[in-house]
Amino acid sequence: MNDPSQPLPWPHGDADSSAAGPAVAGPGFFWPNPPYAAYPQPQVQKGSEACEILGLNNSRSTGQLLHMDASERMVQINVPPARNSMPLKFSQFRAVKLMRPVVVPPRDEGDRNAPLSVDQRPRSDFRVVFNGGDELKGVTIGHQHDKLGLFLFPPLSDSDDSVRRVFIPREVLAHFEIGERIGDLLLKDALVTQEQLAAAAVEQTGLRQKRVGDILVEQHIVTAEQLLQAIEQQAKMPMVRIGEALLALDLVSAEQLEQALVQQRDDRSVPLGELLVRRGVISRAQLQSALARKMGYPVVDVENFAIEPDAVRKLPHAVAKRLEVLPLVLRDGRLVVAMEDPTRRDAIDEVEFITQLKVVPTLTKLGTLQFAIPSAFNRYGAEALPRGGGVDTLPDFTPDFALESSNKLIESLERDSSERTSKEDESPIEQSDNSLVRLINSMIIEAHNQGVSDIHIETYPGRDKLKIRFRRDGVLQPYLELPHTYRNAMIARIKIMCDLDISERRKPQDGKINFARFSSQHRLELRVATIPTNNGLEDVVMRILASSRPMPLDRIGLTPANLAALKHAVARPYGMVLCVGPTGSGKTTTLHSALSHINTADRKIWTAEDPIEITQAGLRQVQVNPKIDWTFAKALRAFLRADPDVIMVGEIRDQETAEIAVEASLTGHLVLSTLHTNSAPETITRLLDMGMDPFNFADSLLAVLAQRLVRRNCTACQTTEPMNETELAELLDDYLHVFPAESQPARPALMAEWVKNHGKDGRLMKFSSPGCGTCGGSGYKGRAGLHELLTVSKNLRRMIQTGARAEELQQAALAEGMRSLRQDGIVKVLQGITTIAEVHATSNA
Repeated sequence: MNDPSQPLPWPHGDADSSAAGPAVAGPGFFWPNPPYAAYPQPQVQKGSEACEILGLNNSRSTGQLLHMDASERMVQINVPPARNSMPLKFSQFRAVKLMRPVVVPPRDEGDRNAPLSVDQRPRSDFRVVFNGGDELKGVTIGHQHDKLGLFLFPPLSDSDDSVRRVFIPREVLAHFEIGERIGDLLLKDALVTQEQLAAAAVEQTGLRQKRVGDILVEQHIVTAEQLLQAIEQQAKMPMVRIGEALLALDLVSAEQLEQALVQQRDDRSVPLGELLVRRGVISRAQLQSALARKMGYPVVDVENFAIEPDAVRKLPHAVAKRLEVLPLVLRDGRLVVAMEDPTRRDAIDEVEFITQLKVVPTLTKLGTLQFAIPSAFNRYGAEALPRGGGVDTLPDFTPDFALESSNKLIESLERDSSERTSKEDESPIEQSDNSLVRLINSMIIEAHNQGVSDIHIETYPGRDKLKIRFRRDGVLQPYLELPHTYRNAMIARIKIMCDLDISERRKPQDGKINFARFSSQHRLELRVATIPTNNGLEDVVMRILASSRPMPLDRIGLTPANLAALKHAVARPYGMVLCVGPTGSGKTTTLHSALSHINTADRKIWTAEDPIEITQAGLRQVQVNPKIDWTFAKALRAFLRADPDVIMVGEIRDQETAEIAVEASLTGHLVLSTLHTNSAPETITRLLDMGMDPFNFADSLLAVLAQRLVRRNCTACQTTEPMNETELAELLDDYLHVFPAESQPARPALMAEWVKNHGKDGRLMKFSSPGCGTCGGSGYKGRAGLHELLTVSKNLRRMIQTGARAEELQQAALAEGMRSLRQDGIVKVLQGITTIAEVHATSNA
């Protein structure tokens, strides 16, 4: 048995390793050959060599070895179908085998057994053990071991002594054996017994592990008293980082540690120790050794530890198994757990969140949790395990905050607050407090489940309570009120969730929360805005971003005539289509629906958005950032140099953006964008007032779609009754009064059309929803769109060129078939989609 920590002598018959050792000579690498006279001298690798690579997970890949750099300890590999080569450090693979054989002539039969023959080609069995325990066995004709690693030479066949060359880096090599083991030789010569040999092997294993620092402590903690005492001792130790511990034990070099730290800066989710294990720099056992010897983590013998039932019952079995965490002891609001890697902060945070307890991690030996966790839950948490000892088929634990009502939350939080404030000094809540973390997660999940679009958190000075309101279906509603002691902590916690500066309270800040980081089963994103208010306080508004998938154009609520006209407009090869309305009226959703209708493989579509809320395959989407002067106008200019077919601009905010959009539409591109205007005709006059050239603008504009969102009637409690004459007359007056006198439809003809399209048994119906449990008693659930589509005809184009007023444009468009927002809303009232009150609240007469 050999250990790679020391260079090994050649077996009997091998040449001196220094004679044929690999070295860097000029640009190439000297690949060693078997150290026997029959084999040629080592040659510098001059070109690429066909090779096979054995990965860390035992995967095998074939490719070309372009270069081996001994000084940098890496190889340059190309693996088809990749066109470019990639560097692999010695720690990133287990072995590389050159496929081109080193050919030797067959042996002379007369010389085979001659005692003085120099043509020696002895074959030996080899056994290689990698870090982690995996093995590689075979036959080799000689070997070489030096500071780079182990070189083996397996023969092509039993009758052919030609060999292939195999290199195993020192970084992945635990130990190896060449030829018969010393124990087998002693046993063969009857110098030891089988029992003596087995006892010696056990002792050798223990000594080897201690020498490389795999298991650190002689003591075995098996009682709660021993464990608590060890935890107290750890608390008195100076703070040591895992990187410093590994350096102190000579398990990593300063260069290896720096490389791992650089990689960790890009992904903070993986602990440094785990990252080094994955890179093959250290073994998992060596990591445990450093954690215990230098960082003081107590090592618990979980197979014999007296586990407390109350501790086990704090954590569901499914979570314990998934996170590989075993609860041991419950003391003074602290849950002591055993882990194989106690630096896994993500697992500790999740256990703290679920148990609502402070978690103290300890260390246990590798492989013991696999059996200890089911054993412990079988004894103390049988309700979490399926009968019969089968596979645990229960779903993973769902945090109870998702099931609690706001009333229960208020009661528990008021109780927590009163308990805290009963002391003489009234202390505010900390942002890391478990009850606060639980509340915020519960609030976000409940808002999402209720279809809320925005969460408003409002702070007030003094002892006034913190107020939280939800905007559901466009209307703000109270959600809950909290004690003033939660005020600063709640704002700070939300800032931490979206990586904002918690110390900055004087300026507004914007951020985004990826909620899956805090609750893996809820894949939500929230846009966060903080606003400074009086008395040094801040408010927060969180918008729950819409579904990341676009709605089909047929499902956004357009009437058949509007749908056909809009499809015709966006199918044109060039021109400009605008979608207008106030903030939150669904403009972006509509534009993405239009883009999805024309998003085909033969079109290149660029979008500039702020922020990107909806994504779809095939679009090239760009996030603008005015803070670095990356504006809509600059993005639009960049797009024109990128061979676009269709361009979508999130918003036309200034004259420069508007002029570039018109220029793009006139040079053979379809441009889609939004504006904050009230109606389609007003959009035209607004852009002309910005300074647009009337002729270019009139030539480029294809259509303007104005829209609003109204609350949709709840279908679960909807009732119908015939509409009386007075109500019908009011609807007719409301619908007809916007028409110019010369183009106003006749009342009987309009009423007959309504009855034909929307009536029941020859009568128009009145729809109402009194309220039920489904809609929360409001009578409304969901929202629908009202639309006003102005398509530019020759007549309207001439009027735009001559600077016509908005009223003139509206009357001309109505005469050509456009229907206003109010008129579209009245049709949706007749269809039972919404109420006339909602239409009046969102549209002008």
